[in-house]
Amino acid sequence: MELSDAGLRQHPFRAQGKPLTVVSYAAEVAALDFLAATYADDHGLGLFQGPPLSGKTTIIRQFTESLHEDTAYAVVDGAGAETDALLKDILRQFGYDLHFDSVRELTNMLKVFVVQQTLSNHAPLLIVENTHAMNPIALSALCELVALKVHEKSALRVILASDRSMAAMVKAPAMACIAGRMTGSFFVEPLSDFETRNYLHEKLRAGGCPAPQTIFPGDVCLELHAAAGGWPGIVDQLALQAFRRAERFPVTTDLIEKRPKLQDIRVASDGATTDGQAPPKLYVTYDGETVAELTLDSERLLVGRSEHNELRISSRFISRHHALFVRHGKSTFLMDLNSTNGTFVNSRRISNLMLKNDDIVLVGNHRIKFVDPTATERTPLDDAGFSETIVMKNLEDVRQLLAHEQIRKDTDSTGDSASNRRKADAS
Repeated sequence: MELSDAGLRQHPFRAQGKPLTVVSYAAEVAALDFLAATYADDHGLGLFQGPPLSGKTTIIRQFTESLHEDTAYAVVDGAGAETDALLKDILRQFGYDLHFDSVRELTNMLKVFVVQQTLSNHAPLLIVENTHAMNPIALSALCELVALKVHEKSALRVILASDRSMAAMVKAPAMACIAGRMTGSFFVEPLSDFETRNYLHEKLRAGGCPAPQTIFPGDVCLELHAAAGGWPGIVDQLALQAFRRAERFPVTTDLIEKRPKLQDIRVASDGATTDGQAPPKLYVTYDGETVAELTLDSERLLVGRSEHNELRISSRFISRHHALFVRHGKSTFLMDLNSTNGTFVNSRRISNLMLKNDDIVLVGNHRIKFVDPTATERTPLDDAGFSETIVMKNLEDVRQLLAHEQIRKDTDSTGDSASNRRKADAS
């Protein structure tokens, strides 16, 4: 359909660049408050985390635009950047276009600038996106800047942004200077269903549509929320797809991409394994596309459809609590939790199994690749040090979670029934 057919002068769902309008919602307000508090702290260094397309870049742009005009700030992409290129980018955004030949000269110039700005009561701000993907040498240069102080205050305010939890990364010995300065950690949350409807309608209004409900009715907004998990960037993508597919308005729910989406890819992080080895990685794919990359750095990780899972996957082919990864020492144990459609490892249905490197776990239509180069053999349960107590403890924790959910469900159901009876009596 043409934009004019929807009463639009500009397309509201831009795939790139600055959004047409910024719509406020609870998680965005909380994120802005966190960024402001981090900058206001004399030692401010914050971790700003959230999955891809969760709105982090838009929130960062909003925050930097709100800073005092005398505040020097730089927003750089740390993903794989060479140290000299990264430092030159920071200096350029601070107002210096210098041509130094060495990393040392660039670092020294940056130090001089940072100290001078802090002495003038306008501490500069550095925001590094994709911090998790920085190379070690660039991280070392970052640590050198983080350690700078002026009159017992940190000379540079720092916000490290990432698509995943950085807790384990920060606990590494080489990151001690960052861990010692960290003043806060924030995870971006998704839109609620009500906020998704408001988000869509405000964007349509900004594009020139006087009656947005005639383009995206309430049921379509709810469907978009469910399909996108409430993440703003995915809402934009799916809304744009549905808009382009529509032959007439209003848009209907059958035009919305139905592929399951991860609702929350955060994993509770307890740090690296006790022997100092890097924890295993889990790569979640759907239809050949990687949708999440997780670090198995906690004692257990629960997978399923319910909101109480550490890895929540919204799909009707996945049970509320589908499977459980248990980590002990160097070994990882996988248990199926009596799921309806089963848990498979390398195309074989399992009830429980010790995992080894490059195993492919299938839950519903999602594949989870287990990567742990140290797990070269499928060690028997007893040989891996998995006592019955360890297994039963984790199962009992899951049973308690299931019981809690059932009690809440029964309570809600009873409350609804009582409410309906009161309405009937009143009539």
